[in-house]
Amino acid sequence: MEAHEMADLFDQAVQRSRRTVAEGDSDDGSTLLRQAADAGAPAARLAVGRLGDPDPVVRAAACDLLGFASEVHGDDLRADAATALISLAATETDPEVHWSIARALGSTCDPRALPTLVILAGSPDSDVRFQVAVAVPMVLDDPPAEAGEAVLIDLCTDPDARVREWATFGLGWLSTADGNAVRQALWDRTRDVDPEVRAEGARGLARRRDARALPLVRELLAQDEVHKFTVQAAAYLADPSLLPLLDGFNPDADGVAEALVECDPVRRARRDESAWRLFDAIHRRCPDLGVTLFGERCDLGLYLDVIGGPSLDGHWFVDALLRRAGNDADRAADLAIADVGR
Repeated sequence: MEAHEMADLFDQAVQRSRRTVAEGDSDDGSTLLRQAADAGAPAARLAVGRLGDPDPVVRAAACDLLGFASEVHGDDLRADAATALISLAATETDPEVHWSIARALGSTCDPRALPTLVILAGSPDSDVRFQVAVAVPMVLDDPPAEAGEAVLIDLCTDPDARVREWATFGLGWLSTADGNAVRQALWDRTRDVDPEVRAEGARGLARRRDARALPLVRELLAQDEVHKFTVQAAAYLADPSLLPLLDGFNPDADGVAEALVECDPVRRARRDESAWRLFDAIHRRCPDLGVTLFGERCDLGLYLDVIGGPSLDGHWFVDALLRRAGNDADRAADLAIADVGR
């Protein structure tokens, strides 16, 4: 893309965005900015050069362009984009630009953005707080920083239901944050007036294997309409008392088969036995390899790690590896060893 074509796309996007603000037009110019973002580094340079424009519509479009370029080109641009956005946020006062800064910072996935997002979380504009709730999980390390946990916990109590829903989703599902404060925040959301927020609270609490979620999940599964989040929560709780309720669902529906396995001690034991046979088969074939079979608190199923040196290692979700091998543990062991060898 030529420089003048990219600049023309940017200018057209600004004009469309201006009409959106003035006339309520639904086309805010994002499609044009995404086209310009394909240019990569030149698009990022153009955006950075427009961040100092006196017109807030131009500054907002420049932030959006940096965010889209970060999505398309990843690590090649994200660090510089985050640096420029953080610098702008230090002096920016316009809420429309704050909204674009928050969205773009989420696209950079840069942990340095967290302090800026924490400040923006205090905005009186609910749209800005919503974008912060969306962005914060994208910039958190694992385990997440305390400031990231704290801002999501705070946004879980926001007056706006959209903000509460996304903050609860980010805290409970996207992050691995845990502890008394996190669990209390999720538990409080299970009593929210908004059903979507309640479903997110129950799922997040269940993902941490917190038994307080069991009565609520049992109650939700018995309703005429059951949210898929509730089925996922049932899988994490892995409680046999949920089986009679789950048996009434279509096993092909989203998440139902997984929940049936997790809540059924017999099926779960069969799954775990297959994983152990796989572990043993790899060890028998290659006793010098380091083989680890493990589960994560916030994940379902089991994982397999094989380590044999600087260039010999592999990581698999056991169920997926076994499916590749037609549920034959010996064949799965051969596949894993072949993967490591490559």
